[in-house]
Amino acid sequence: MKEEEEIFATPIIKAESMKMDGEKNLLEYLAEINRRLVELNKRVDYLWGIVKETPIKISREPVQKFKIKDISLADKGKLKIEWAEKHMPVLMKIRKDFEKTKPFAGLTIGACLHVTKETAVLVETLKAGGAVVALCGSNPLSTQDDVAATLVKKGINVFAWRGLSNDEYYWCLNQVLDFRPNITLDDGADLISNVHSKRQDLLKNIYADQEETTTGVIRLKAMAKSNALKYPVIAVNDTPTKNLFDNYYGTGQSSLDGILRATNILYAGKNMVVCGYGQCGKGVTTKARGLGANVIVVETNPVKALQAMMDGFRVMPISDASRIGDVFVTVTGNKNVIRGEHIREMKNGAIMANAGHFNVEISIPDLEKMANDKRVIKDNVEEYELKDGKKIYLLAEGRLVNLAAAEGHPSEVMDMSFSNQALVCEWILKNYKNLDGEVYNVPKEIDDKIAELKLESMGIKIDSLTEEQEKYLSSWEEGT
Repeated sequence: MKEEEEIFATPIIKAESMKMDGEKNLLEYLAEINRRLVELNKRVDYLWGIVKETPIKISREPVQKFKIKDISLADKGKLKIEWAEKHMPVLMKIRKDFEKTKPFAGLTIGACLHVTKETAVLVETLKAGGAVVALCGSNPLSTQDDVAATLVKKGINVFAWRGLSNDEYYWCLNQVLDFRPNITLDDGADLISNVHSKRQDLLKNIYADQEETTTGVIRLKAMAKSNALKYPVIAVNDTPTKNLFDNYYGTGQSSLDGILRATNILYAGKNMVVCGYGQCGKGVTTKARGLGANVIVVETNPVKALQAMMDGFRVMPISDASRIGDVFVTVTGNKNVIRGEHIREMKNGAIMANAGHFNVEISIPDLEKMANDKRVIKDNVEEYELKDGKKIYLLAEGRLVNLAAAEGHPSEVMDMSFSNQALVCEWILKNYKNLDGEVYNVPKEIDDKIAELKLESMGIKIDSLTEEQEKYLSSWEEGT
């Protein structure tokens, strides 16, 4: 302390003037400057000695970046997220564990997901686990702008707003990839497709991808089959606690919700044509029947068509269904399911909606060519007047009606889907070195754990197998 006081006792620059006067000659002036330089060097040496002994911690976390519609919406989004958190107990329990263990410290996770209040709960859980998270929307019309604003306030890198153009959509996606993520979360396989086609410099940096849609898994399995997939993908979509609940209950309820919010029609007595009888299609048909609709199923798969018939639905080709349908819902994961020749046969006033991931299931180019006039009736409802005078209504521009015209799946089912994603991120860190460029299922132990936690959160208890029963199921000797 005494050394410091001595060194800094005299100011280097004095208050009096340094200019020469009649009493000072040039040599005296230069001597004074030299003395002051010596004092300055002492102080620099002293400070350098302190710096050398002081460890400097440099943060690797990148500066937050974002582009959203309006940051002032954050307070409204905060309330929505709080609501979702109250209805997602499994994911909130996982968050508490992650806060303690920090499994993602030093890791960057890039996500292309629908920016909803439920997604916010997932993203904040990953951040609580130590990850730097960059998020973009997986559909131009599905982003909830108030939720995006709240996430920015909480330090998430968000590039999303409702009403993106095609160019803006891919700009946002590339902003996420610019963070050079170690794990990617996909909803439709757009991130992984862009990495493989345009951002191959990132391949060596990515441990694995997760995909949560049927459409995306189909695309990624095709890539794996042709040996084009360069890193592993975990098919979260296919695991039971996602597929049996999110796809069935979530899509079933939220798709009908989106149609109702857009049109406020009465389902009872309407002929509803559902194209596709996978898990999502089954959910839509069951909920529509419950609301009194006469449901018709269109399928190309003979087994699914047979199942639909035995479930009590009429089954027929789209060419026949197009003549009698009042409301049409596509949920196939394929393209051009409803085309010009089908639209031409529809009733005046027919309504078309899509609940598949991409806006390709209804042929909008065919509809545009057939129309003499087009106008927006209200939010998410476009009226096309055909050349014969008939009016056909398209909902949400042919995009996901449940997210574009409503709020997406209920928080309760997304609790399980996003819990899968959170736990699979942790599993990837432990196992990615042993995985190849293939599509993998979620490990059964993760799926079972989520189901158990969900039952526990609902206060439901179930039986366990006895030792005798376990032995019986694992053996082959005992017969009739």
